[in-house]
Amino acid sequence: MNILFLSQIEPAARWIPGLSKLLPQDRFFTVDQHDPAAIDVVLVATPPKGVIGTLPNVKLVQSLWMGVDGLLADPTFPRAKPLARLIDPGMVAAMTESVVAHVLDYHRHHYVYRADKAQKKWHRLPQFMASDRIVGILGMGELGTAVANRLLPFSFKVAGWRRRSGQNAAIECYSGPGGIDELLSRSDAVVCLLPLTNETRGILNARAFARMPRGGCVINVARGAHIVVADLLAALDSGQLAHAYLDVFETEPLPQDSPLWAHPGVTVTPHTAALTEPRTAMAKVVENIERVRNGLPALNLVDFGAGY
Repeated sequence: MNILFLSQIEPAARWIPGLSKLLPQDRFFTVDQHDPAAIDVVLVATPPKGVIGTLPNVKLVQSLWMGVDGLLADPTFPRAKPLARLIDPGMVAAMTESVVAHVLDYHRHHYVYRADKAQKKWHRLPQFMASDRIVGILGMGELGTAVANRLLPFSFKVAGWRRRSGQNAAIECYSGPGGIDELLSRSDAVVCLLPLTNETRGILNARAFARMPRGGCVINVARGAHIVVADLLAALDSGQLAHAYLDVFETEPLPQDSPLWAHPGVTVTPHTAALTEPRTAMAKVVENIERVRNGLPALNLVDFGAGY
């Protein structure tokens, strides 16, 4: 197989040596050294626009990230090519750690105590038990389910929302427009793990924040466009929300003049909630390449109609 590595962010040096050992019979190329007609598989993370459309015989486009909204937003991306998301166990583990850390930070009032320390203020807040808190997860796919399973042993109550109806013995699951309103109305902390689609863009807005119990928090580790920033700031200023943990933004890096930097109710992290980890991801990439080699459909193929 001829495999083309296309990325403007992920360095080829992190991937090609390891993949070459796992796939010694295959040949790897970069954008400046390939024959377009000879390429069988493309590995992508923010690829240069238009290149994939010049590869007539590609059997698989394998994303090196879980999110594919950037690829789908590219009008030059050929919809006839099979596109697979990457479900990386290392990334799933990192995402669960990040969300649990934010939930505990909110639950134990550490975001308040950090601000108090700056003012040399000694002020104890009431203690809650984890079982007093409900964490609502928007998006109950691979990541959402993993996050829920990590939160349950702390004794948090966990509820989830998904586009299609479904059941989980340990998690109360909602679906549809009415379901999301019900979830928001019950959730002290709302975690956004949704794919970015036309339906989910701006889903965390003034109406959503007003549905939540007063003094709740929002944790967005999905995409920046899920949140209407002006509505978020208004909800924080009014006290409707106590805090927001934001890892993703519509413009990245976050512009220096963004009000999110200075707002005391916002914790900013630079899109680091979960990074692709080649050491755990390579086996998944190899598995899909072997499936294609053997005439089988790749795993985690994107539904272009649904947008993920």
